[in-house]
Amino acid sequence: MRHSIRSYTPGGNRSGDSSRPPREPKRDVQTRTREKAVLVAVLLPHTKVDLRDPLGELAALAGAAGVEVADQMIQKRLKPDAAFALGTGKVEELLQRVTDSGADVVIFDNDLAPRQIRGLEEAVQRKVIDRSELILDIFASRARTHEAQLQVELAQLQYTAPRLRGMWTHLERIAGAGGGTAAGAVGGVGTRGPGERQIELDRRVVRDRISFLRRELDEIDHRKQREVRTRTEQYTVSLVGYTNSGKSTLMNRLTDAGAFVADMLFATLDTKTTRWELGEGQTVLLSDTIGFIRDLPHHLVASFRATLEETIHADLLLHVIDVSSPSAWQQMESVDEVLHSLGCDEVPQILLLNKIDMANDMIVAEMMARHHADVFRISALNGDGVSELVDEVARRARRNAVEATVLIPHSEGKLLTEVLRWADVTRREYNDEGVELHLLMNRDQLAQLRGRHPSLQIIENGESMENGSP
Repeated sequence: MRHSIRSYTPGGNRSGDSSRPPREPKRDVQTRTREKAVLVAVLLPHTKVDLRDPLGELAALAGAAGVEVADQMIQKRLKPDAAFALGTGKVEELLQRVTDSGADVVIFDNDLAPRQIRGLEEAVQRKVIDRSELILDIFASRARTHEAQLQVELAQLQYTAPRLRGMWTHLERIAGAGGGTAAGAVGGVGTRGPGERQIELDRRVVRDRISFLRRELDEIDHRKQREVRTRTEQYTVSLVGYTNSGKSTLMNRLTDAGAFVADMLFATLDTKTTRWELGEGQTVLLSDTIGFIRDLPHHLVASFRATLEETIHADLLLHVIDVSSPSAWQQMESVDEVLHSLGCDEVPQILLLNKIDMANDMIVAEMMARHHADVFRISALNGDGVSELVDEVARRARRNAVEATVLIPHSEGKLLTEVLRWADVTRREYNDEGVELHLLMNRDQLAQLRGRHPSLQIIENGESMENGSP
């Protein structure tokens, strides 16, 4: 059964069971009954949005969650109202818009405090969710692998934990089997004392669950790090960019990865890594990561750190930007902020101005080209500019590569398999002594192979393909 965004029960427990922690239900992209929403944004002086369409991205997020946008409302303020985020006059207008449109939910483009959510829900008699909860809802619906599900659940619990007090204020102390007396009210023998509120029990359950998820994800993170370290001798390239910028389309253009492509935000949550044949026997590893977004909840960034390990340890980042979007510049800045938070500032980066064939306004593209040294104008869909990109990546990868001729004895089948896995073989010859391979390979990896396998004979150690150094 598919679920909609969190249901609203005025004055009640959002989880539906006071004996269990308020965990969010598993959601999917589509809902059983398509909900209608009124979108609201409180524009503050520091808000980074495209003023030409300030609610455009929130509308796309709502669509990704299976919600129909019924109406939109914006208010400019110097600071949010403590009780409602909006001014009291705008709250009355919101109630009227909700009533007229028949909306089921109000979605804010801001992060709201529990007090503000509670006040708004009482005022408009509809469920109210903020931007972070909407993004978490979408991530929960897209999580397919066990790892992604753990990451999303951790982010949801970290989001929910500080909001528990606002969600449980209507509950009384738990009454035990002893009845309503001072002693029995808290649970009888062994439980006498001040007792615990339901919120305290839930906090303990949530805290224990968070600890468990962190341990599980730490183990996954360690495995990821080991996997990535095994590739350090191989040149690695990682695709990064705003969600729906065309990363998966570009990956399919460059490789035979068969990555899932859809015109929606956060179409995939898992990192996919595959070999990228650059031509002339040269191969690198290419990874496609999850897309970023403005104000991506920091809990998600922290939870998905293992998934983003490919980006952190990449030799080269290909930053894909949808230049046909009116928010291209803001999207580029949002991605740079996430990369900075991951510590990827020093990783070499190429800016890819994607969807150049669909761009109506080239001013932003020209500004980006002036501000960045390495810029390519491409179309992942029809292939424009892709061959020039391949040549540039091949040139950079060759800086770490060396041509060599090696001899592998016939008895060393495992060694031959290892060499064929990591090297680009341009010629293979068989003789009485073994297999003679003319190959292109990372210099350090070739030296390590020679150290681990003394039977590997280097007949000819050529020069670097890029700078001519041996």
